[in-house]
Amino acid sequence: MTTLSATTVPTNAECRSILADGRVLTITASRRPRANRADVKCSVAGAPAIAERMQEVVRLSRHTEVRLDSRDQVVLSMDVTPAAVDRDWELAAVLADRMVRGLHQPAQAGRQYAQGWSDAWHLGRVQGAAFVAATLDHPQVGPGDGIIAGGAANDGPTRALHITHLGALSGHADPSAGVSTVRAWFPLHSGGVNDSLAWVEVSVFAIDGGRDGDAAAEGISASATHNPAATTEEDTIAAPGLDLSAQLEVRQTLAAARHFDGKGLGRWRSVVRFSQPRFQGGSYQLALVMADRLARGREFLPRGRIIATGCSSAWHAGRVDTVEGRQPKLELILMQAAAGDRVLLPKAWQDELPAGFAAELRQKGASLACIDRIGMI
Repeated sequence: MTTLSATTVPTNAECRSILADGRVLTITASRRPRANRADVKCSVAGAPAIAERMQEVVRLSRHTEVRLDSRDQVVLSMDVTPAAVDRDWELAAVLADRMVRGLHQPAQAGRQYAQGWSDAWHLGRVQGAAFVAATLDHPQVGPGDGIIAGGAANDGPTRALHITHLGALSGHADPSAGVSTVRAWFPLHSGGVNDSLAWVEVSVFAIDGGRDGDAAAEGISASATHNPAATTEEDTIAAPGLDLSAQLEVRQTLAAARHFDGKGLGRWRSVVRFSQPRFQGGSYQLALVMADRLARGREFLPRGRIIATGCSSAWHAGRVDTVEGRQPKLELILMQAAAGDRVLLPKAWQDELPAGFAAELRQKGASLACIDRIGMI
């Protein structure tokens, strides 16, 4: 039986990538105790947008990891600034983050190079790199260096390791097979031509009990690894594209609603995405909670879409409260509802619905429920 030692986890790690203009970019990752700081911090001189993208890439790529441990902060930096359109460095950032946390050990002892990017890091997918051949021929790449490239190899045998998903790094199946993704819709009303039914998407990945579970599997005593402050429910929820206050609201909403499940906490890694990430108000919350419950198998799927609006000051009790803008939101829902859709509204709206609203929904093949509690849909 193999016993892991703390000395096998490095304090610093580096991964390189060849940019489109031939420059070699080095991403350095360092690890330190988190101490109430952000789990991931990124720095790129003179390019805050690229630093923000690197942080988003790393956080999303952690979604399908077997183990979740947020006790350490990982700080990543680039020694050169890539062009805004250059994305082949993304896989290098992911690998540097995993190397410094001991989750990826390169097969080669030399320098590590990576070329690849993705629009679905939260699913573990890796898309093809544009400059793999240039990497192999680059004068700074030595015979003992390791090269990992996204996408399938299309030019015959090569010494680069080509992967289409992050699970391939450890010989595992595509992790996206274990990710459940569900969308729910909510009325996005601002009083203009852009009013629409927007969607919120929740992707969940089942996780184990954290480092203690891994320690037991590896033969390490739980007392040597136990730390009750290792992870909170909000640490497991990512909401890329939202501002910080909106991210906090999303995390608090889901954590509280899962508390209502009784056994819903500490079991999932989650990514939340919105079709329109710039909005105000909390009327999306019921749609968010429903998408999460559907993704976790807590509700039955309707034939069509879930269309919901409502918020709550007590999601931990499962309560659904009313929201503002009732009349325009009802008009929007009625206009865009289709056969098979399930419409969920706050119970407080039931006596204020326009005459014939429910009948018109039924004529379209949609159904309606006014609720004051989740779990009673």
